[in-house]
Amino acid sequence: MADTLTLALRSARPRRRIAFASWIPVALLALIVLICVLAPLLAPYDPAAQSSDRFAGPSAAHLFGTDELGRDLFSRVLYGGQLTVFIAGGATLVAMVLGIAWGMAAAFARGWVDEILMRLADTVMAIPQILFALVFISAFGADPVKLAVIIGVLLTPTTARLVRSSVLSELQEDYFTAAVAFGSTRRRLLFAEVLPNAKGPIVVQAAINAANAILLEASMSFVGLGIAPPEATWGTLVQQGYQKMYQSIGYVLFPALFIFVTIWLLNVLADQFGGDRKGRGR
Repeated sequence: MADTLTLALRSARPRRRIAFASWIPVALLALIVLICVLAPLLAPYDPAAQSSDRFAGPSAAHLFGTDELGRDLFSRVLYGGQLTVFIAGGATLVAMVLGIAWGMAAAFARGWVDEILMRLADTVMAIPQILFALVFISAFGADPVKLAVIIGVLLTPTTARLVRSSVLSELQEDYFTAAVAFGSTRRRLLFAEVLPNAKGPIVVQAAINAANAILLEASMSFVGLGIAPPEATWGTLVQQGYQKMYQSIGYVLFPALFIFVTIWLLNVLADQFGGDRKGRGR
């Protein structure tokens, strides 16, 4: 009977309908990710292969031109995107797992536990992320996996605060009160009732985390804390291209453009789905 009552309460909520136009940024974002993932198949050259054709402009042979070592920039952007997507995706996963656990623990515990966890989040958020990154990278290194974990940890406090706020809101809903009254276990309340109904803001936060992860990785790379050569991310290519900007504007322009478009699409996605949720009410 508890399940029947819970389902009835949920069905009383207005359902969200996502406009067709809202899927356009999803499709474009998926296309960028797919292109990066398929870099070994789509790249016309080995990204590390050197030639005598240095600082060549865009042409049929080299769509984005070449760098100071004659390497094909189109191939390097594709392979760099593969690393960027891996780091951003891994960082988002780490931030969401840790942030959801942190935020839900604070919301359910209440009292002094909630206070300690949230003050800890405030303290971490008050310290510049680049400073934390410098300490962590100096201690653990900067390969792609470690960078993903470090960036994910840096994004965890903001995720925890969002999750806590969303969960506290859900705890005031009638379906949760009904589930408690009918003796649902804490695990069921947590994973079958609260978390699924709080997924809207959490999904939006995941998109924001992915955008922030790309931006943070690019910032770290720009100050020399990113992936070591010969591997390169979009951020690394921007850092290298900036130093050679007067020889080849495309060197810095194309990877920067990919960073800008990807972050813009993620933010548009977050705004659209967040706006749809606000518009439908609770």
